[in-house]
Amino acid sequence: MTAKSRMVFMRAALYRRTGKADEVLSVEEIETPEPAPGWVRVRIACSGVNPTDWKSRAGITGGEPDGFQIPHHDGAGVIDALGETVREFEPGQRVWLYLAAAHNRYGTAAQYSVVPAERAAALPDEASDELGAHLGVPALTAAHALGGDPTGVAGKTVLVAGGAGAVGHFAIELAKFAGARVVATASTEEKMELAREAGADLVVNYRRQDAADRIHSFCPQVDRIVEVALGANMELDLAVSGPGTVISVYANEANDPVIPTRRFMAANVTVRYQLLYGLRPEDLAPAGAWTSDALAAGALTTLPVHRFPLDEIAAAHEAVENGALGKVLVLPN
Repeated sequence: MTAKSRMVFMRAALYRRTGKADEVLSVEEIETPEPAPGWVRVRIACSGVNPTDWKSRAGITGGEPDGFQIPHHDGAGVIDALGETVREFEPGQRVWLYLAAAHNRYGTAAQYSVVPAERAAALPDEASDELGAHLGVPALTAAHALGGDPTGVAGKTVLVAGGAGAVGHFAIELAKFAGARVVATASTEEKMELAREAGADLVVNYRRQDAADRIHSFCPQVDRIVEVALGANMELDLAVSGPGTVISVYANEANDPVIPTRRFMAANVTVRYQLLYGLRPEDLAPAGAWTSDALAAGALTTLPVHRFPLDEIAAAHEAVENGALGKVLVLPN
C-alpha cells in the first residue's frame, strides 16, 4: 500500500485567492489534517458564517491565502482526534469552536477542522449543534463588549445597538443572564421583535426622533453601550450617556466617524474599541467562561436559521454579504 493510498480525505470549501464568492470558492477533496500537539481535530456538524468570513474571502481584510484557506471561524461538532499534550478533552466529546480560521487554514467549512484546544469549548447535551455554531465570534464579541465579566453589568442598564444582529442578540441574552436591564435598538418591527424575543426590557426604533426620550423614560442614563455603528448612533449614544458610561465599539463603518472629543470629555464618557482577533487568549478567557456558563444554564438561543449545504458555500457567503436577517449556517455532511 502506498503512502498516498493510506491518506484519508475530506470534503472542504476553500479559496486559493480572494475575490467574489462565486469566483473563488470551490468544494474539493483534500487530505484530512492531523492535530498538532496542543490541538484537536473536530468532525464538523455545523459551520457558522459571520461577516468577517466573507470580508476575509473578498480580500477586504487580510491578505491572500497561503496556498488555500478553508473559511469560517465558528462551528460545532465532535472531537475526533487529540494532539499530544491535550488533556482537557476526549474523543467523542461535543464542542463549539471559535476563531478556527485565525492563523489557521483549516476553518470550519469542511468535514473536519483542526484548532488549538483553547479555541474549543464543551457543548452541553441540551444545546444543539446549530446553537453551538451560532456562538464563537458573535457571543464572545458580545461578552467582551459587556466588559468580559458578568459582575460588571449586574444591576446596570445596558443599551444594545442593533439588537437583532448576532452580536446584539447575544449581548441582550448575556446581559440579562448577568442581571442587567437591557434596552435594545432596531430599525424595523421585525428586527424589534427579535430583540424582544431575546429578552430586551425595552426596544426602541432608533430612527424615531423620540428614541432618546423613550430611553430616558426607562432610565436616567445607560451604564454601558454595545455599539455596532458609532458614527451613525453617536448623537443617540451621547444623549443617553452620562458620567461613567462606557461605549464598547466592536464594528467599523464605511467612513470613520469624526469623534467630538470635547463632548465625550464633558460627558465623562469612555469610548472603548475592540477587535476580537487581536485579543490575547487570557484576555478572551473571561468572555468564553461567561458564554459557557450562560449556555449551560440554557440562557442562550438561536436566531432564525438559514441552512446551506457545503456545495452551496458561495450562496451562503452571498446571503451574509447581503445582510440576511438571522444566522447563516453551512452543513458540511
